[in-house]
Amino acid sequence: MSIEWPLVRNVEKGTCRIVPFDPEQTLGVAAIGYAFMGKAHSQAWRNVSAYFDVPPLEQRVLVGRDATQVAAAAKKFGWRETSTDWRAVIERDDIHIVDVCTPGHLHAEVAIAALEAGKHVIVEKPIANSVDEAKRMVAAGDAATKRGQHAIVNFNYRRVPAIALAKKLIDDGRLGPLHHVRAAYLQDWLNDPTTPMSWRLRKEDAGSGALGDLGSHLADLVMHLTGESIDSISGGVTTFVDKRPTGNSGDGGIRGTGGGALETVAVDDAAWGTGRFSGGGILQLEVTRLALGRKNQLTLEIYGERGSIRFDLENLNELWFFDGSGMPGEQGFRRILVTEADHPYVGHWWPDGHILGWEHTFVHQFAEFLTSIRDDTPSSPSFTDGLRVQRVLDAIEESSAHGARSIPILR
Repeated sequence: MSIEWPLVRNVEKGTCRIVPFDPEQTLGVAAIGYAFMGKAHSQAWRNVSAYFDVPPLEQRVLVGRDATQVAAAAKKFGWRETSTDWRAVIERDDIHIVDVCTPGHLHAEVAIAALEAGKHVIVEKPIANSVDEAKRMVAAGDAATKRGQHAIVNFNYRRVPAIALAKKLIDDGRLGPLHHVRAAYLQDWLNDPTTPMSWRLRKEDAGSGALGDLGSHLADLVMHLTGESIDSISGGVTTFVDKRPTGNSGDGGIRGTGGGALETVAVDDAAWGTGRFSGGGILQLEVTRLALGRKNQLTLEIYGERGSIRFDLENLNELWFFDGSGMPGEQGFRRILVTEADHPYVGHWWPDGHILGWEHTFVHQFAEFLTSIRDDTPSSPSFTDGLRVQRVLDAIEESSAHGARSIPILR
């Protein structure tokens, strides 16, 4: 199959021209953002070619607002050069992939501009701060796809080997018709009321709190795994600590020390929802960043007519499977250690039995993205997937504002 790639922006004429595909060409990557997610993405770009058969690439430019800090991050994370002007970077002919690791309020602006400049684009989750922004991104992504470009939202938990195995079991019919899905994502890093303000706690920057940060992962995973849409949902959001001290967090808003004047928190600390899947099953969802003792616990329970699955991100190399076809006296959940070479992704790494970690999911996601570019196959999770998730988040907020009534969700 012949493919046309990459696209390069002709700045003078303001149009895109196609450069014929060259499998030996080195892809130039630019990452915009260098804090928590920038670090995770940088680690993935640095390692993906060493473990997966992907097109050659180079970490060309790391972009950030603070020249001194971005220079230090680039040196640490393996980037060749730095810039404080993302607009100039996306117009460069030697940049083919733009990786957006900014706070949510910049996702739409940067991603759309990069697509219009002829670049392939990765955007951190959630896709945007609102449904309207996500819809504009989908429109830009659809137009770019017709020009041969690729764009994804980085829902990296799809690439946990145990999750990929769960997807295969469900797709193979091992669970049968699905009845009930329980999904929870619990963290405790905001439990201390003296934890300072950061962009993650400002609505104009983040869009929402735990709902968007954690709930977006859950909404994507349950729709991805079940292969069904969420048709309706009722739920709520709440903020337990409504004021926090101003202060600088040095890791993308994940930690830091306060001490300044108090600032109002405009996003949620926790959210929950009860929904219906298109296949008739029910969903229970909860997220919080104030669950003391839970550091990063994402749990999924999926119950079907013929089998069930349990997963816990804090034990991400394990999948628990209940096979309802066994003898009644011998049935029970069994632990599958997803570390064999024939499990998804694992054969690219270490000998059988050696565990993988959270950071590997980013490598897997980027490997899938690069392979889809090379092979001219659809990329996922798509911007349309991101919009579906955003509709669920929006419906939970709307339900909360209207007394937890059920809100239908457009497909």
